[in-house]
Amino acid sequence: MTAGIETLGRNQKEHRLWQVGQFIGRTPLFEINRVFLKPGVRLFAKLEWQQLGESVKARPAFNIIKNALLSGQLQGRNLLDATSGNTGIAYAAIGAALGIPVTLCLPENASEERKRILRFFGAQIIYTSKFDGTDGAQEKAQELFREQPDRYFYADQYSNDDNWKAHYETTAPEIWQQTRGTVTHLVAGLGTTGTLTGTGRGLRNRNPDLEIIGLQPDNPMHGLEGWKHLETATVPKIYDNGLADRIIEIDTIEAYEMIRLVAKKEGLLISPSSAANLVGAIKVASQLDHGVVVTTFADNASKYGEVLRN
Repeated sequence: MTAGIETLGRNQKEHRLWQVGQFIGRTPLFEINRVFLKPGVRLFAKLEWQQLGESVKARPAFNIIKNALLSGQLQGRNLLDATSGNTGIAYAAIGAALGIPVTLCLPENASEERKRILRFFGAQIIYTSKFDGTDGAQEKAQELFREQPDRYFYADQYSNDDNWKAHYETTAPEIWQQTRGTVTHLVAGLGTTGTLTGTGRGLRNRNPDLEIIGLQPDNPMHGLEGWKHLETATVPKIYDNGLADRIIEIDTIEAYEMIRLVAKKEGLLISPSSAANLVGAIKVASQLDHGVVVTTFADNASKYGEVLRN
């Protein structure tokens, strides 16, 4: 495809979006039964790296791009957003497939693997201070958009309702179908908060008694890339403060120890945030006598050189 999708007619756009959309979502549900095993309780994780862009962020990135294209907001503009890496990679991969230029504000301490992948997909990267995290990247993206509103479509994943709606429309029904309606607990880490907000709302509509548990790092100087310590960070506008029944804090070291354990016992090489989700899910599952606990593995370890080197 030589021309960008924004030059096509609506029917052609919809067809091309349908083609790319076949590689978004529909991820398998993996049962954890060696790292955790308790009679009467089952624990599952969605393997979210098994889609275009290789992370859970493919869902919101595609939904944001699709709706911006069909509404004309991307006509003649670059997609602009702040990212810690995974959403940026999803934007870049989908943008490459659709011929959409992508500009990303990224903290300079993002892993080298993420930076390299973004460059391969052709994204323009604007680095921001590692000390300011994703909050600083958001501020830079907002500044660029204010200065050149005709050049950029600011996707703003932290405030864009298409983020959580992607999970409401895809992740929640997938989990419901895959568990045959037996899911009793949803456990999800808090970054943009889209996974917890959208999946939680979607599952609770199907089961009002579903318990929703949010996870966050146990301190501001954590090592869980993409996660937010909500008490000290800018809280995403899409976050529904009244949705989670409780919040559990996760220790970074405990999450990193879980990576090695899951590799040896379950045969999966997972990322630090995925391992943190599992730590939280096990804490929840351990307290139950009966139930079906579901969490997500946002991505695998391929973008985290420090994990594979240790």
